Amino acid sequence: MTTQTFPGAGALRETGKLCQLGIDVVRTSFRRPFQLKEFIQQSWFIVSVTVLPTALVSIPFGAVIALQLGSLTRQIGAQSFTGAASVLAIIQQASPIVTALLIAGAGGSAICADLGSRKIREEIDAMEVLGVSPIHRLVVPRVLATMLVAVLLNGMVSVVGVLGGYFFNVIMQDGTPGAYLASFSALAQLPDLWISELKALIFGFIAGIVAAYRGLNPAGGPKGVGDAVNQAVVITFLLLFFVNFVLTTIYLQVVPAKGS
Repeated sequence: MTTQTFPGAGALRETGKLCQLGIDVVRTSFRRPFQLKEFIQQSWFIVSVTVLPTALVSIPFGAVIALQLGSLTRQIGAQSFTGAASVLAIIQQASPIVTALLIAGAGGSAICADLGSRKIREEIDAMEVLGVSPIHRLVVPRVLATMLVAVLLNGMVSVVGVLGGYFFNVIMQDGTPGAYLASFSALAQLPDLWISELKALIFGFIAGIVAAYRGLNPAGGPKGVGDAVNQAVVITFLLLFFVNFVLTTIYLQVVPAKGS
């Protein structure tokens, strides 16, 4: 007698396992001894593979936003608000998204490939036999490293993006430097920076968890590890945009706009 499962049961099961891994990582993060050496090595590795691409990507992001908003505000006669609109768009939306995409694409894929190769070589199974928790020894340092690097890179992207937007708006579109800065200080507020850093922290956690989960559960063999890396990047991208929508909606409802 065969049992029938409803469509989507496999995806629901995978989602539950992913959430369980996230809970295990949070709980195990407080267990001692903390793997400080592994954490430092992973943080440095993620920084080394993401800092330059992130800086290079943030410049055109800031430029495109500044140019588009500058053209739009000129058409409606609100050019004096270009600075506030572009800076807020960069800090609240573009900066954490760019950071998370690079963390997931470069750092997350490397984490997934590393854990996947350990899994197919049966290193993970050997650790479990010896009574060593792979989550505590391998996953927790990597997830915390992605979170730390995401927060730090988010600040760098914000600065580079704002400077790029300022350059292209003032130099390329003949904007007024004083109006650009004055509009920003008039409409921006400190919670805008906090939500940006909070998004980066959560996005880094998601990228690390998804990469670790797919790395610990490859289909089998080297091809399975490659497929797991691709799946980790795609799943992370989908989750990032959904979570960004939720966080932005909550923020706009909870924190009133400056001057309102």
